[in-house]
Amino acid sequence: MEIFDCIAAVARPLHDFGDEFMSDEATAAVGLRAGFPAGRGFYCRGRFGVLGEASVDVVQAVQGFLGPGLVAAGWLAGRPVMPAEEAAGWYAQAVRTWGHAHIPADVDVEHFNRLAQRLIDAADADALPLFAGWRAQPCPTDDPVGAAMQRIHVLREHRGACHLAAVRLSGLSAREAMVINLGVGPATHYGWQEPHPVAETLIPRWRRAEHLTDELQAPLYATLGDRQRTEFAQLVNALTAALAP
Repeated sequence: MEIFDCIAAVARPLHDFGDEFMSDEATAAVGLRAGFPAGRGFYCRGRFGVLGEASVDVVQAVQGFLGPGLVAAGWLAGRPVMPAEEAAGWYAQAVRTWGHAHIPADVDVEHFNRLAQRLIDAADADALPLFAGWRAQPCPTDDPVGAAMQRIHVLREHRGACHLAAVRLSGLSAREAMVINLGVGPATHYGWQEPHPVAETLIPRWRRAEHLTDELQAPLYATLGDRQRTEFAQLVNALTAALAP
């Protein structure tokens, strides 16, 4: 499989599987058990806790795609509960637990882990601090299924960070990209207050950003051979089979 064919094959499943984890009530329940109040505290403090005790403005700048009000409320609500590093550990635990519930038992997670780690290790993390933080998060060696889910999350963070950089390079704001990609209503759900429709003249810029994102990810997938890329795409499809309607 060619590099860009593999990227196209895995980008959406990896993204959507991560979305399912983040929005699942089971994930929120882990946060409640950890002591977080209902709401976005566990999500923000857990996902962005790998950045350390950063200010709201820094967290917003790093993640980009969520509205500033959502991030500020969640980050500040989670701050009194526990230190950022500890919250990230709880979130990683939630990632792995969710993987056990949703990754099919017959998937060769060991082979996925080998290939996924090769991609993760090959990544240049310059200007991608959220990805760098999650790559540095300890990954268990005695829990292959949980480790596979954590690696899915890390790869998702890599593409998201690349996409944010590509969006800005293409002359779009993160808000504009969210509206183009999802529409006004969903953009509101993700924290953007009263987002306005985006001019159609900006849509080519979003397409350019998608292309640039693929280009930024290409060096990772170049480390795999044709057969390995085919195997990786097949494994991602098998791992995320729960997304199928």
